[in-house]
Amino acid sequence: MRIPFLLLATLPALLAADLAPGGRDVPYTPAGAPRQILDIYAPPGARNLPVVFWIHGGGWQAGDKTEVQKKPEVFTARGFVFVAANYRLLPAVDMTALTDDVARALGWVHANIAAHGGDPRRIFVMGHSAGAQLAALLCTDERRLRAHGVPFSALRGCVPVDGDTYDLPAIILTAETRRRVHGQPEPKSSHRAKFGTEEQHRDFSAVTHVAPGKGIPPFLILHVAEHPDNTAQAQRLGAVLRSAGVPVKVFGARETNHSRINAELGWPQDPCTRELWAFVDAHRGSGG
Repeated sequence: MRIPFLLLATLPALLAADLAPGGRDVPYTPAGAPRQILDIYAPPGARNLPVVFWIHGGGWQAGDKTEVQKKPEVFTARGFVFVAANYRLLPAVDMTALTDDVARALGWVHANIAAHGGDPRRIFVMGHSAGAQLAALLCTDERRLRAHGVPFSALRGCVPVDGDTYDLPAIILTAETRRRVHGQPEPKSSHRAKFGTEEQHRDFSAVTHVAPGKGIPPFLILHVAEHPDNTAQAQRLGAVLRSAGVPVKVFGARETNHSRINAELGWPQDPCTRELWAFVDAHRGSGG
């Protein structure tokens, strides 16, 4: 399924018109950097609605909170408040500061989203590509959210979309072995370089932090079925979560690619979208 070009071209203006007052470029930390801001999309009259916190991709070096395609429109139509956050990027900051930015943004949402019609006790964390790694990490490593006042009990679900870095040591070994066998040079900006030391590789891996009894929220892991590395990483995370007793579904989308699985999320007849709606409807609960 292809998205009509004219609709894509006009969608940002349409979505901007639907933003709640004061919902654009909201700083999530006092006197923060230019990228420490987020956008809030809320339906008219929003009150005590579940919240989607979206983390953009871009290899931790690019991307922007405005690259949300149809998601704000479709989520607000289904009774959600949708939040998209920016964060500082490599190489201006390291992965520790970058990850803390995302956790800090989610902390701001938990503390302030009620004023925008959202329920701080019903938050879904989602992200694509690099954002998938960040979403999975925040929803398994409670230390990063606890530092900003967010308990796991506030999270209703996690939806990482086509990430390849839930187990960094595994993907690093896989990629480096492939390049060595085929006589290919190492890229200047590899996962090994981006994520620091071997100890940091483990610490930035969601699989490292999965354990029973932590209150880790349910997961829906979406991935491109034809991509072997992303499939292996999705199945690896799914298996670790399942072994810890965390509800999880791993869904591989066929006849798509890394960009389209994200761009078409929310469109009618999209297989990932059907899985997504089933997941959020099962876990959204009701406000109290």
